[in-house]
Amino acid sequence: MPMNLTPEQIAAAQKANLETLSGLTNQALQSIEKLVELNMHIAKQSLSDSMSSAKKALEIKDIQQLLANQAETVQPMAEKIMAYSRHLYELAHETQANFTKSAEKELHDGQKKMNALVEDWTKNAPAGSDAAVLAMKQAIASATKVYETSQKSVTHAINIAQTNLNSTAETALKSVSAFDKSTKKK
Repeated sequence: MPMNLTPEQIAAAQKANLETLSGLTNQALQSIEKLVELNMHIAKQSLSDSMSSAKKALEIKDIQQLLANQAETVQPMAEKIMAYSRHLYELAHETQANFTKSAEKELHDGQKKMNALVEDWTKNAPAGSDAAVLAMKQAIASATKVYETSQKSVTHAINIAQTNLNSTAETALKSVSAFDKSTKKK
């Protein structure tokens, strides 16, 4: 027996899809806006730092002052680069989390609708179609399990990436700090 959708069901599905698209578009635009704000802040800060460095460079009178000036600028620059990288990662992670949350909601809603359709279909299924009904229910359960497994894998990969980013940042800052100390000793 075919599953027939009414015009009301089709209109409701289209409205739900449009609302989802609108929500995802808004999330993407918010992320872009945050990225633009971050880049504008970095640009302003970089301009200010460049002007300050240029003024200090004009006051340098010997090689010792030059080395000291370079040492003073290396660590803050490295720290700013690492902070920028962290901000970018956090923004990407936040955006991904929002999209995942939306996808999970859509999947959950879709599963409920599919289960309702299957239940409705099974009530009207002809005698002897038990195997087909069972196969359809198992296919839905398998698809759900695959999605959940892949979602756990993505979450695990994100956690590993965060740990690696933090470790790399710490190592880089320690290296810059060691360089800074060795330069000051000269």
